[in-house]
Amino acid sequence: MGAAVRLRGDFDGKALRCLARASRDADQTRRLLALAAVYDGQSRSAAAEIGGVTVQSVRDWVVRFNESGPEGLVDRKAPGPSTKLNDEQRLALKEIVEAGPIPAVHGDVRWRLCDLAQWLHEEFGITLDETTIGREHRAMGFAKLLARPRHYAQNERAVEAFKKTSPPRWRRSVRKLATA
Repeated sequence: MGAAVRLRGDFDGKALRCLARASRDADQTRRLLALAAVYDGQSRSAAAEIGGVTVQSVRDWVVRFNESGPEGLVDRKAPGPSTKLNDEQRLALKEIVEAGPIPAVHGDVRWRLCDLAQWLHEEFGITLDETTIGREHRAMGFAKLLARPRHYAQNERAVEAFKKTSPPRWRRSVRKLATA
């Protein structure tokens, strides 16, 4: 069995309890109080009972505390998976979206996300989901635009005849005031 990892020497139990009192993060407070018990000479298993964890977790807290101080005991956000597109591929995607499709070459009159996914696969060998491409699309500053559907047999004269021809409300009220 190896020796326990030593705590850094620039803190003591009293200082950690003061930091725990000032902390707004419950998990950090619990960890600081467990490490304060270790500074005061209690065993690591007693500190584990105070923190409600295993001795291995207390060791991990000691390592994080030694590296980063009290801020190392705050829960950190997981980094998540790395992005699948690099800057060069993003630039190529942006350029093809800005240029738009050529109907004779691409067979489309507008880019759909599935078309861009297929283009990325053919060009770079990268398989991306449509939602991922949409997220990248928005991150580049593009918006999703859809053409308003129009019936093929729509009569322009019928549309014009259907439009309202009465003046706006405020004009009617101005006329009433002018005649009064």
